[in-house]
Amino acid sequence: MVRERPVVLTPQGKAQLEQELEHLRTVKLPALVDRLQQLSNEGDISDNSEYEDTKEELVHTEARIREIEHILRRAQIVTAGDRERVHLGARVTVVDDEGIEETWVIVSPEEANASQGRISVESPVGSALLGKRVGDTVVVQAPGGETRLTIKHIE
Repeated sequence: MVRERPVVLTPQGKAQLEQELEHLRTVKLPALVDRLQQLSNEGDISDNSEYEDTKEELVHTEARIREIEHILRRAQIVTAGDRERVHLGARVTVVDDEGIEETWVIVSPEEANASQGRISVESPVGSALLGKRVGDTVVVQAPGGETRLTIKHIE
């Protein structure tokens, strides 16, 4: 039997997944089922692109529900770690060579969302920062080239 690895989530990440799951189950899924029923009642569905698109969206929604349920079953919540080193769940402020400051939360791949400032521990930046201290400088090899980041603050 294959053992599944646990999914380490921050409390925020777990809450976001639970909210998404609730929305999918109570709002989106019923709306898609209703829309399919409505389109089916309107007549010939054999050549109806809206019916096919809605059916495909229903399949994707059901798959996302199963995925979230699977993640939540395996979830382990990370507790606040030490503020001395970068760890999963830490909020890290870094500054690059040009003086541009950015703040990220280091999270598991399942809850990563760069537009929300949540980067994966497995990303080039996340893995380079992991275990480092305030004042440490890391060199990140990314697709866009090499970047040097100095850790300014860890929460």
